[in-house]
Amino acid sequence: MDLSDLIARNAAFTPDKPALRFEGAVLSYADFDARIGALAASLKSDYGVARGDRIAILSLNRPDYLVALYACARLGAMLVPLNWRLAIPEQLFILADASVKVVLLEKAFADILPPLVASMPQAKIIGLDFAPAGAASIDEAIADASGDGRNPHTDLTCPLLIVYTSGTTGRPKGAVLRQEALMWNGVMSQHMHALTSADHVLTVLPFFHVGGLNIQTTPALHHGATVTIHSRFAPGATLKAITDDRPTLTVLVPATIQAVTDHPDWASTDLSCLRAVSTGSSVVPPQLIERITTRKIPVLQVYGSTETCPISIYTRIGGKAPSPETTGLPGLFCEAKVVDETGAEVAAGSVGEILLRGPNVFFEYWGNAEATSAALRDGWFRTGDLASRDEAGYFYVRDRKTNMIISGGENIYPAEVERVLLEHPSVADCGVVGRPDDKWQEVAVAYVVLRTDCACDAATLQSHVGAQLARFKVPREVVFVDDLPRTALGKVQHFVLKRQGGA
Repeated sequence: MDLSDLIARNAAFTPDKPALRFEGAVLSYADFDARIGALAASLKSDYGVARGDRIAILSLNRPDYLVALYACARLGAMLVPLNWRLAIPEQLFILADASVKVVLLEKAFADILPPLVASMPQAKIIGLDFAPAGAASIDEAIADASGDGRNPHTDLTCPLLIVYTSGTTGRPKGAVLRQEALMWNGVMSQHMHALTSADHVLTVLPFFHVGGLNIQTTPALHHGATVTIHSRFAPGATLKAITDDRPTLTVLVPATIQAVTDHPDWASTDLSCLRAVSTGSSVVPPQLIERITTRKIPVLQVYGSTETCPISIYTRIGGKAPSPETTGLPGLFCEAKVVDETGAEVAAGSVGEILLRGPNVFFEYWGNAEATSAALRDGWFRTGDLASRDEAGYFYVRDRKTNMIISGGENIYPAEVERVLLEHPSVADCGVVGRPDDKWQEVAVAYVVLRTDCACDAATLQSHVGAQLARFKVPREVVFVDDLPRTALGKVQHFVLKRQGGA
């Protein structure tokens, strides 16, 4: 059995049920399963894709993204999602590092073709929405398909995804996730969301990230639910979809919560269809959670990373979380602990590094044994994230270990200072980093984006922080900027801010 069999089973039970909805078109489970089989057959017979081969995809969200994922599962091949926000040289590095055999490409990103053909002439191209010169479109490839589309010795232990992480230094690393990681991740999503086949998921986050792909999307398909796909996030389109399509679940990261709740249509949009909104990706400011909960919609928090598929720690529908600031409890099939520098578990309330272990955790970093051994110790994944745990076992994520500022021997967690800054009515966005200091080792520096038509000076913001946090946590300097460097999911890139500040 492989992961694509879950789609086939749902097609057998409910062949006419909508599996995927996209730009007004509907793909039933029967049609979804048939398209998966046809693409798998074409990749095997016409493109020579064998068990273990790598297939990349460079595209915005679309149904064929998921067709490709499950076709790879059927073949025992691996899908390599490419971040379309990366520069072409970065994408070429990933394609070469993974020794990709086939590239599925959206026309909007066809600028990669000339350098790709020059550097990797052996790679074959399939156009998702066009026929590249000398190559086929995916519809043409499927029309010519023959055979069963299966390779021998393919099962849930086969690697399925290589998702490249954007490291703060050096080249990105490809986290290898097995099919079984997605399966157990899906079971935990079902537990978290009380997910059933009656649900309707709205997916607006990018599929090249495990959050958009695996928090709700693939779990919904495994359970026979319906997924509406947006090619990319837009706050107005998200609110319109909630009004028109009436989804029951969606995932929004802090940056997209801010955008949706700042939109003029937020107050008038009927949210009653939503059973919950899930969020995570970074420390979530309580004021953003409150914008949704005041509309009587539960907000579920989920913690994880690329390396954990990502579901690891979460709150759940019907759960009794002690605080809106908690990230929750370890999932049904994931162990979690908080440890000090020696690896010993810390006492309740103390801060340490989060370690995770379970079938959802990645298998290795592709072709990088040194990085794999550094990250995986006795099966435990060292996340690099800092958290505390209360007496009841609930986790409170503080920040990235690499973001922590040590000033005069005291630890400063940028996320805590950022939370307080964001409570000021003039602050639209902010990022806090450490800057070397001869006396204190490091001091905090805040980069602040002000709201339109708001005026505020550094002293006012420093006083605002000082009224709520210890004096050593108050930013030594406040730098006003027009915007902040962010990842595709809206995380502030603190390492970029450090470079900009000369740290």
